[in-house]
Amino acid sequence: MAHRSTTDVLVCGAGAAGLTLAIELARRGVRFRLVEKRATPFPGSRGKGIQPRTQEILEDMGILDRAVAAGGLYPPLRAYRDDGGWTDADIAEHAGPTPAEPYRLPLMVPQWVTERLMRERLAELGHRVELGCELLGFEQDRDGVAARLAGPAGEETVHARYLVGADGGRSFVRKALGVDFPGKTLGVRALVADVVLTGLDRDAWHQFNGGDMARTVAICPLAGTGLFQIQAPIPPDAQADLSAEGLGALVAERTGRTDILVRSVSWASDYQMNARLAERYRVGRVFLAGDAAHAHPPTGGQGLNTSLQDAYNLGWKLAAALKGAREDLLDSYEAERRPVAEAMLGLSTRLLDAQKQGRMRRGREVLQLDIGYPDSPLSKETPARTGGLRAGDRAPDAPVRGAAGQATRLFRLFQGTHWTLLAHEAGDALVEPRPGLHVHRIGAQGEVADAWGHVRDAYALAPGACALIRPDGYVGAIFDAERTAKLEAYLARMGVARLEEASR
Repeated sequence: MAHRSTTDVLVCGAGAAGLTLAIELARRGVRFRLVEKRATPFPGSRGKGIQPRTQEILEDMGILDRAVAAGGLYPPLRAYRDDGGWTDADIAEHAGPTPAEPYRLPLMVPQWVTERLMRERLAELGHRVELGCELLGFEQDRDGVAARLAGPAGEETVHARYLVGADGGRSFVRKALGVDFPGKTLGVRALVADVVLTGLDRDAWHQFNGGDMARTVAICPLAGTGLFQIQAPIPPDAQADLSAEGLGALVAERTGRTDILVRSVSWASDYQMNARLAERYRVGRVFLAGDAAHAHPPTGGQGLNTSLQDAYNLGWKLAAALKGAREDLLDSYEAERRPVAEAMLGLSTRLLDAQKQGRMRRGREVLQLDIGYPDSPLSKETPARTGGLRAGDRAPDAPVRGAAGQATRLFRLFQGTHWTLLAHEAGDALVEPRPGLHVHRIGAQGEVADAWGHVRDAYALAPGACALIRPDGYVGAIFDAERTAKLEAYLARMGVARLEEASR
């Protein structure tokens, strides 16, 4: 007889999206289970680029310093000529940090390392991945989802309030829902492999025959490891030989060099590049996140970042809905994240076309700092603003000084699971304190001083104006402080109730 259990959220798939969602739920005290049908964690480097916006999220989650220590910056791209010479060029625009944008350069961390750090953070929060546990099927009704699982201890039925499919491009959850996954195959088949090799320095990303899709190969040292990653397009009908001998032969053929030797293979895969987007991200009490919702070419380092940010967006909303927020808050997940994935697919495809012509340089558009939700039903302005920072924008950072004299940053004030209200010269006319909301008065009589003018520059708040920052670091609303009734109504919709209401 199958065992029966209950939980609030069942997360299927323990890649970057599933792990992010689990961490966000754990930080909020939500009951959940994170299941992964693989018996062991993913061992490859596939999504190795951590973009600046994702770095901000990792800082909020408490693991950015660990990720930086485990990885490194991207090396220059070394493009070899037929005569054996080469030129080096930065793969990304080198822009220094600013007060509003503290991280401006992509970070290289192999995917298996990023996911290991996430599992360790999850363990600190008292949870773990259930490996070797497969979702066999599920049914849902108005009250929840009944899911059948098969794990090391046998079969069981789990009753959950919500189910999230973060189970990759071949998503069982998406297929079981009958959600279409339209798009196209991009006509490029490729291999990627993590290898030990000799004959190349680790100070550059080596590219041979750039622009010739029949002959090109790129070999990148994987920061924080002793490995290199080999990337190469391959013929659509060829059988890929992913052994050390096969990869060594491919490298020798495409580089024309006999001194580059593949000694061993840690992980390897061949795949068809696709650009696809799920038609829906939500069906009732079931959601799709990450690669289950969008498939993309690897160009531009957008995929893992977009997947992680899907889960970061969904996590606080699921927790809020479970604690009494209006149910339509969950509809904003698709409204906000699906257009982002659509734009990301377009960008990755354009970068793939550029790579086919031998161009790999990436601009600001890959950093994901300009992603926002201006058209979201959660973005409110009273009165409407005509310029500067708008509701739905990413909330900028800024160095500030506390009234006790110590320097800090807005991101430190935002860090955690709460909403943050920044009130500029607002006096006493503010909403009442409550669980889940931190209020900071900025100005001469406030506990936070804009000592260097960076809050003024980034937020441009008039005296008496307030910016309400969401738990995921976006501006939810901008209000005049005296419009407390509207602010109260907004917070109530988000499940941020007054203390006496929260305790009922």
